[in-house]
Amino acid sequence: MVKKLLVSAVMALPLFAGVHRLTLHKALDMLDSKNIEIKVSKYNETMKAYDEVAVDGMNYGKATISIQALRSNDAGNVFGFKLQSREATFADFGFSQFLAPMGQVLEAMNKYPGKLPPGFTQDMGSILEIQPDDLNYPDARNHFLTKLTYQIPLYTGGKITEYKKITHELYEMSQLDTRKLRNEKIFQVKKAFYDITLVQSYIHNLKRIRHNMLKLKRTIVEMKKEGYTKKTDVLEIDARLAKVDSMLNQAKLNRTLAYQFLSFLLDTKVDSIKNVSLRVRMPKVTKADIEKLSIDILKAKKGLDITEHAIEAEKANFKPMVGAFGEYGSADDHLWNDFGKKDFYTVGVQVQMNIFNGGSDYAKLEKARVNHMKVAMQVELAKKGIALQVQKLQTAIKSLEFDIQSQQTQLKLARAIYKTYEEKYKVGLASITDVLIKQSIELQVLLKYLQVANKHNEKVFELEKILDLGGRV
Repeated sequence: MVKKLLVSAVMALPLFAGVHRLTLHKALDMLDSKNIEIKVSKYNETMKAYDEVAVDGMNYGKATISIQALRSNDAGNVFGFKLQSREATFADFGFSQFLAPMGQVLEAMNKYPGKLPPGFTQDMGSILEIQPDDLNYPDARNHFLTKLTYQIPLYTGGKITEYKKITHELYEMSQLDTRKLRNEKIFQVKKAFYDITLVQSYIHNLKRIRHNMLKLKRTIVEMKKEGYTKKTDVLEIDARLAKVDSMLNQAKLNRTLAYQFLSFLLDTKVDSIKNVSLRVRMPKVTKADIEKLSIDILKAKKGLDITEHAIEAEKANFKPMVGAFGEYGSADDHLWNDFGKKDFYTVGVQVQMNIFNGGSDYAKLEKARVNHMKVAMQVELAKKGIALQVQKLQTAIKSLEFDIQSQQTQLKLARAIYKTYEEKYKVGLASITDVLIKQSIELQVLLKYLQVANKHNEKVFELEKILDLGGRV
């Protein structure tokens, strides 16, 4: 039983294993198919595309088929049912109660030719006052009505056309939203790769420093045996080693968090990556590139196009609306009985034009025009704002490049000074405290260098994100 469990556990290991030595190229390729937020955004694109199809469908009209099953003893309904089924007879008007009294009057008139018979006026009045039971109290009747109706707009003043253009612009804007989201995720993936690389560089340097400190400790112990060092020297080096170990553990935890975030972005467990170069070059950007590549500017321009179509759509309220319709059906007291014999049709055209509504349409048109002017100003503001943002990033990146060069020089110097004091300590020209102080300075300069490099890379990636350049590695 134990063997079976061990075999099952070994076979299950690959299921939980993550990606090893993942390259940045591969990670960016995985992003489109794996990142959940990008998938959601693409679904939104699809919905916007269907909005455009729905509006375009209005040009082709609407056909509906309906089947009604009714039963009623209401006099008006029953007579209407028979009439629509083409079954109405004189009997339905109550002629069975009208003909007998009328025959008596005619017989009396025959007996007195050339003059009115006695009681004629009263008899005619009584005949006209008869309330026929067949008409007023009909038997309940079933009624099945099948009807096909088709309605189509012939002319809408361009309103449907403009709405279609608006939905198409909204669809393209949703694509820009996806591109913007994708740039954000590319920014996060790149930053995660460089963060991991920087942390691993930091861990490598900490291990190197720890290795040197262990060598120094062995030297101190040997010198102590000969009486050349103090007991406190060993305690000081142990305390410094403990601090380096703490820093090393913290760096490893930070690396684990970075891997967890990268795994979340790619919706795939990532165990290790292939380190990237710590030096990232700033892309060259012109003013024309900013207007051409900035997603925010492109979205603002799309918004301006939408307001233009909205103005044209409001103008349609001042134009006539023309529509046509056709109707075909059949009715009977049995479903689809004698359909062709009892069928009917109706066709027609309707023209409608609003001539007065208190100025509401005019106010809506003016509002659309004002909104267009507002969005036009927002487009100009976006152009200038993005250009300023790019300039600020370029300035910050150049400044950080000088800082990196400075920190590299200081790191070389700090390492050289530490090495010198280590040698001085061995010959008794410096105390262990002096050595550890110089080693602490080396650590501080190393950390400062890595922080500046990380900040520099982040600014470059931010510039790429703004200008839709993040896909480049």
